[in-house]
Amino acid sequence: MLKKRLMAFALSLITATAPALALDLSAMSDEERTQFGAEVRAYLMENPQVIMEAVNALEERQAEVQAQADVDLVSQNAEAIFNDGFSYVGGNPDGDITLVEFMDYRCGFCKRAFGEVEKLLAADDNIRFVVKEFPILGEQSLLASRFAIATKLEEGPDAYKAMHDALMSYNGDITIPALRRLADTFGLNTDQIEARMEADEVTQELMATRALAQRLQISGTPTFVLDDEMLRGFLPMDQLQMIVDEKRG
Repeated sequence: MLKKRLMAFALSLITATAPALALDLSAMSDEERTQFGAEVRAYLMENPQVIMEAVNALEERQAEVQAQADVDLVSQNAEAIFNDGFSYVGGNPDGDITLVEFMDYRCGFCKRAFGEVEKLLAADDNIRFVVKEFPILGEQSLLASRFAIATKLEEGPDAYKAMHDALMSYNGDITIPALRRLADTFGLNTDQIEARMEADEVTQELMATRALAQRLQISGTPTFVLDDEMLRGFLPMDQLQMIVDEKRG
């Protein structure tokens, strides 16, 4: 069984770089399959670079398929992604291109991306930026997102932005006392914010964003949506700017 699997894998490697080649192993006799396997092995031993060429070709094809699937997912969910009516909108609300980020306050790569996105928005004043609260890294993540959303509902978008920035820069354990201390530095009404954390509006926003992420097949943070494209993972500012410029044509 293992020998057959190895033979099939070797054949797939060869056909990945030579798609015109079509062989039906099931039509071969045992002797023919044995001979063919030996020839494949000999070829690969003499030309080991074929393996990497085949792997690279396969990865490129898979990336192309994934990219097109992402474009279709974005198109099907565009309204919920770009205009859900509750997510924070920053940058230039009237910008010519929209960058959406699904983030988690406990995500190390989100914290790295935070600085890069801030630099991008400072350098390019024509980008609309949308934040999607997507806590997936445990109870502390959820606690932070509930507090941030409650801040937005109680105190407005400017207070949310201040709290969001503080949480993205915060590296300690996320507890109610820690959240209250952060909110106090901005003069916010911490009692009302804390009281609203479990409100239906907060829960509904979190559930709607989670459902959207599931439809978009997002399982990690940060994940960005830029125009019609999904960018899965951390990207530095210069790469984000390059993609923005490409989208503008």
